[in-house]
Amino acid sequence: MNPITPTESTTIRRLPARAVSDWETIAAVLDEGFVCHVGFLGADGRPYVIPTAYGRVDDMLFLHGSPASRMLRTLAGGIDICVTVTLVDGFVLARSAFHHSLNYRSVVVLGRAVEEKDPAVKAAALEAFVDHIVAGRAADTRAPSPIEVRKTTVLRLPLREVSAKMRTGPPVEEPADLDLPVWGGVVPLWLHAGAPESDGQGTGGAVSAPRYLRANGRARV
Repeated sequence: MNPITPTESTTIRRLPARAVSDWETIAAVLDEGFVCHVGFLGADGRPYVIPTAYGRVDDMLFLHGSPASRMLRTLAGGIDICVTVTLVDGFVLARSAFHHSLNYRSVVVLGRAVEEKDPAVKAAALEAFVDHIVAGRAADTRAPSPIEVRKTTVLRLPLREVSAKMRTGPPVEEPADLDLPVWGGVVPLWLHAGAPESDGQGTGGAVSAPRYLRANGRARV
């Protein structure tokens, strides 16, 4: 895809040098994250920000859940929403309190979600949810039945109005602070997956641990 063109609403004004517009980086952040936060104005006029799992298929972000979900029912009404995904890559520790920071990558998506009615598209989206957590897992499992598909609400949000921002590197230091007897630098952070723990049920055999460890991005053993 071509680079994302910023709109008036997605133009980065605070520290614009940290803005990211290439699709590959934006897609990589979405694929590495597990939880997004969905911001919207509820029917009661109050703002809500709800964490939820998500999936991506090409340039479409999918949300899903029970038809009884107040959030999904509200979003399906065609209201403006804001979806964010943030990855924290490190603590940035400066010699002054003022210059402490985080190394991070974040994506903000604006738009209106639409309820997906096509059973085939819904099934593909549900498969994407499973594979987003563990690549290839959907092929190992029983696919959702038609009844289960009907019992699941799936919303699609086009990745059209998107902004991304990231910080990398060491802390900013005031020259006079470099003589202070204080350590400065970055403490890297990453998601660590442990060995799979069987539920002790069913007839499934033993698995090879690496088979079920998230291998992409920074989620590693």
